Amino acid sequence: MSVMSTAMDHQRAERRAKERGATRASILDAARTVATREGARNLSLRGVAAEAGFAPAALYGYFRNKDELLVALAADDLSGVARAMRSAIHDADGQGSLAAASAVALAFLRNTETMAAASAALPAIAGDGEAERLFNGRLIAVLTALSEATGQKATDRTQQSDVVVLAAALTGLAMMGRAGRLDALGFSADELLARLEARFGQTV
Repeated sequence: MSVMSTAMDHQRAERRAKERGATRASILDAARTVATREGARNLSLRGVAAEAGFAPAALYGYFRNKDELLVALAADDLSGVARAMRSAIHDADGQGSLAAASAVALAFLRNTETMAAASAALPAIAGDGEAERLFNGRLIAVLTALSEATGQKATDRTQQSDVVVLAAALTGLAMMGRAGRLDALGFSADELLARLEARFGQTV
């Protein structure tokens, strides 16, 4: 095979990869539109395909089923949350960094359904599917940002466990907030985030 032929094959492969990535992104954009309009739990491949302008069968080349699409959508959201958390940490400049980053995460969890829908879509036993691996990687990015917000990087299992506990606390606060239970109990999100800052800000 000539050098020119090899280069052309490489260019074609790159072009196909870019086209596939662009199509996948457009499917996720369509899924987000449908999820916003109809609720993430009511998402269907047929509805997403119609929104994206594809035949329903075309989506199966990118996502095996609705659950895989939901997990991919949540992973995409997690990437944005991690960036927003790091921006909040930077803006806080060491003063209340954990509360600032936690407020970003809490707002996301309270105002979107993708994480709740993805948690139901993820398998009970960890697998090795592409969507699940991507989700796990993006979740680790969020946990890393949360760790950085405490002022220390979690370098051992005890510190990492504390970060997971902190993330679980935020998830629980979001669930209670969405259900109106924080208001019913007489607590504000800001008050509780300040408590998390006091408890975890210097101890993680």
